[in-house]
Order: sequence, then structure tokens, then C-alpha cells
Amino acid sequence: MSGPLMHVVVTILTILILASAAGFVLERRAKDEKAIATVRNLNARTRSWWVMVAVLGGAIWAGATTTILLFALLSFLALREFWTLTPARRGDQLALFLSFFVVLPIHYVLLLDGWYGLMSIFIPVYAFLILPALTTLSGDAKEFLSRSAKVQWGLMLTVYSVSHAPALLLLDTGTPSALMLVYLVVVVQLSDVFQYVWGKLIGRRRFAPGISPSKTLEGLIGGGLTAILIGVLLHGLTPFSPLEAAGVSAVIVTAGFFGGFVLSAIKRDLGAKDWGYVIEGHGGVLDRIDSLTFAAPLFFHITRYFWTA
Repeated sequence: MSGPLMHVVVTILTILILASAAGFVLERRAKDEKAIATVRNLNARTRSWWVMVAVLGGAIWAGATTTILLFALLSFLALREFWTLTPARRGDQLALFLSFFVVLPIHYVLLLDGWYGLMSIFIPVYAFLILPALTTLSGDAKEFLSRSAKVQWGLMLTVYSVSHAPALLLLDTGTPSALMLVYLVVVVQLSDVFQYVWGKLIGRRRFAPGISPSKTLEGLIGGGLTAILIGVLLHGLTPFSPLEAAGVSAVIVTAGFFGGFVLSAIKRDLGAKDWGYVIEGHGGVLDRIDSLTFAAPLFFHITRYFWTA
């Protein structure tokens, strides 16, 4: 394990230990029901973070193949959550079957093979054309446009977009590719965490409560600036200078916010609070990786265009 990566691991473990200790103390000091509920939610999130850090860290330590397979599993679970909440008709069954058991595996096999050219167009070109064409064979034209759009959105968000995170392992930036993946995940996830923390501490003004009732303007600004600062401090993991790291982190934070915000809008439209209940305190898999759906593709292409040979 490289020196910079070891420092990140030690820092993350220290934060989790401190968070667990603080949660232990706060749970015993909380008196009223609201405070008790808040502390229990924070402790549930902390326990889930221990598991998520262990799983992702173990996959990265095991190598690129294991990491890509882990993200393939996350894409499968996220796509399943997306379609569990999204109404479908009998005429969609073939498209859904192909999405789960043909398109998703082929996409990640192309990533495992390092065939970037075909991987980058397989879903947005071939799946985009073939799946609705096959759906017409069912003869069901009712709400055909919206049904086809749901298939495309599900694949683009949960498979194509998310796969750009492990696709960072294909890039040669002069630094270990695993560090670029760690950098992306740390910045985008800590942005979410600190938006929640700052919102709880100083949040007053609600930001679009019709889409995300818990988000506040103070939380967004405080969390975003904190995550950008962390991105600058971690520039040693990357080929970025401190100023470049600030700019790239700002892109990650902004894209991550809109990823979560767009998926929150979809949930509200479907009348759901969470995408699932797999992760204690966090909801479903898609609730946890929603920020990556927008941040990962932008970070990948910025890095590929400006920092690879």
C-alpha cells in the first residue's frame, strides 16, 4: 500500500473511531425523544460507514478485477431498486430481463477487458436502439415513450454512469489509478456527509423542500466548501496541483449534489422516501451512490482529457 493511500486509510479509520466514540457518549446523554432519534440515526449511519469502508477498501486492496466486480454488483442492486419503485408493464419484461442479464454483464465485461471504445458507446448507442425496438414486439403501445425512457434512465444512471468510477482504474495519470478512485469516492461521499452535518448544526433555510425536505442552504454551502477543502488537502493522491484539485473537487461536489437531487426528485415523483432498505441509516444502495451517478462520469472524462498521456 502506497504512503499517501495509507495516510487516507488511517485518517478515515480515525474519523470513524471518533464518530463511534462520540455516538456512544451522545446516546447516553440524550434525554428528549428528538435528540435520541437524531443520535440513533447518526450511530446507524456510522455503523453502516464501517461496513462500506471495509467492503470498498477490501475490494481496492484485492485489485482492479475485484473492484470492478464490486461495482457491477452495486449496479445490479441499484438497477433492481430503480425498477422495484418504477411501474412496469408486461410488455417491458424482455427489456428488463436483457437490462439485468445481458446489457449490464456485457458492459462490465468490456470494462474488465479494458475495451473503453466499445464500453463508452455500448449502452448509450446499442442498448438505446435495441431495447425499445425489441419492446415493440410485445405489441403494447400504451405509455410506450415513458416506459422506454425509464429503461434508458435506469441503465444510464445505475450502470453506465456508476461504472465510470471503477473505469478510473483504466487511466494512466502517472499516479496509481486506485488513488484516483479513492479520491473521487472520498470527496463525493464526504460532501454528502458534511452537507448533513452542517445542515444539522446551522441549517435554517430549506432548499427546495418539495424535492429534498432535509437539505438546507447552509448545509449545502458548508458541506460543499468542506469537501472542496478536503479535496485540496488530498491532492497528493492525484496528478492535480492544489489549485487544480480545488477546481476538480468543485466539479465533483456540484455534480454529486445534482446527482442526489435529481434522484430525490424521481423518488418524490414515485412517492417514495428511499430507494430501498439495504443499508442501515442510509436507505438503499442507490441512495448511497446517487451522487456518483453524476460525479463519476464528469470526473472520469475531465481526468482522461487533461491528465492522461
